[in-house]
Amino acid sequence: MSPEAVRVSATGICKGFGGKAVLEGAALEVRAGEVVALVGENGAGKTTLLRICAGLIPAESGEVRVKGSIGYCPQEPGVFELLTAEEHLVLFGRALGLPRRKALAQGQSLLEGFGFPLGERGAARDLSAGTKQKLNLALALLGDPSVLLLDEPYQGFDRGTYVNFWDHVRGWRRDARAVVIVTHMLAELNRVDRIIELPLHPSRRATEHGQRAQR
Repeated sequence: MSPEAVRVSATGICKGFGGKAVLEGAALEVRAGEVVALVGENGAGKTTLLRICAGLIPAESGEVRVKGSIGYCPQEPGVFELLTAEEHLVLFGRALGLPRRKALAQGQSLLEGFGFPLGERGAARDLSAGTKQKLNLALALLGDPSVLLLDEPYQGFDRGTYVNFWDHVRGWRRDARAVVIVTHMLAELNRVDRIIELPLHPSRRATEHGQRAQR
């Protein structure tokens, strides 16, 4: 595949918090029409790397190049508890430069595709965890981004919705989107094109081993 097909390229990414290293020389490359699973132990920096690629936090060193627009779905729903689903669509659509009518039409189509109850008029705080996650995922897809960075995007989904999610993944691949999915569901790794495993930083592994030894 040609270099022009590379949608996300991250190299030499280093990042730490509170003086503790999380990522050291991490790399990630995703091409158009490719679905990549990002795996690793808790604390390996999967969410941190995804947030750096999305431009939400800076790396201490390294380089990220993104070709196209990004849709980012955080693990915890990035929604406003007092807003309804429609109000979220309008608000996020405005941030993307979408007219109100287009944001609502596109957003409602996305919600319907994920099985969100379109008659639901309550605030986000009244939604179940799975329903709130459907809204979270739809907001990441608003504006038809060419790059999808999804951090365990199926949290709270029942079995039917979970299967439906992977049906959507196949569609995104056909649409030549670049998709990164942080996952712990190892049984589903046959559904992706490639797996990138982030190792736990040695300093964090030593700390965890020390803590276990003290117990």
